[in-house]
Amino acid sequence: MSGIEGKVVAITGASSGIGEATALLLAERGAKVVLGARRSHRIEALAGRIAAAGGEAVPVVTDVKRREDLSRLVATARRRYGQLDVLVGNAGISPISALDDLRVADWEEMVDVNIKGVLYGIAEALPVFRAQGFGHFVHTLSTAGLTIVPTMSVYAGTKNAVRAISEGLRQEAGETLRVTTVSPGFTRTELADSITDPATRSGIQEGMDKIAMPPDAIARAIAFAIEQPAGVDVGEIVVRPTAQS
Repeated sequence: MSGIEGKVVAITGASSGIGEATALLLAERGAKVVLGARRSHRIEALAGRIAAAGGEAVPVVTDVKRREDLSRLVATARRRYGQLDVLVGNAGISPISALDDLRVADWEEMVDVNIKGVLYGIAEALPVFRAQGFGHFVHTLSTAGLTIVPTMSVYAGTKNAVRAISEGLRQEAGETLRVTTVSPGFTRTELADSITDPATRSGIQEGMDKIAMPPDAIARAIAFAIEQPAGVDVGEIVVRPTAQS
């Protein structure tokens, strides 16, 4: 048996991009996946694809801005499969812009989704992991938090906040829980769709079209962390296209 087979993995942001690719790969390797996202038709269709391929998946409509939705996601995993092994906090948005544009609503949305959404997941899964005596948090960050550039300061700030939270969580976790952060570079996802400034969105989309990795590159990194033996904690993974500086 692989280190993935039989594990119960809940994934936020599972309706597209990295979340969807991760669900497909983990299900293929024998995990039972609990699909969390706002778009019910997308996660229902994804669950159907996984089931048709012989895997197990259950969709749960989840808006990470609502703690009760994270509670329902975790509770569904336990009710359906008896436990929760991994929570992949992947939901995120990037309505980037210059600070001078004062797109305060976009800043607030990034804080709500990218930071508070992760915290709500921790609040719901950590007590479960403690009671079980095992569990693994995987948080999707970004290389935007490693190299700060214009227009990305608030987005990078949210990702670095989660980096700090994850490191603190790792140190508090003790011997039985694991915490992994994964920082993707340019990846072919729908993230650019959340950018409200047309010029910025066009520039990011152009970069994606030129050099972006397929999302399954990040899914494989997540799978690598999950499949390690219980006593091995992969703390941080950075995955970039070779063409990205």
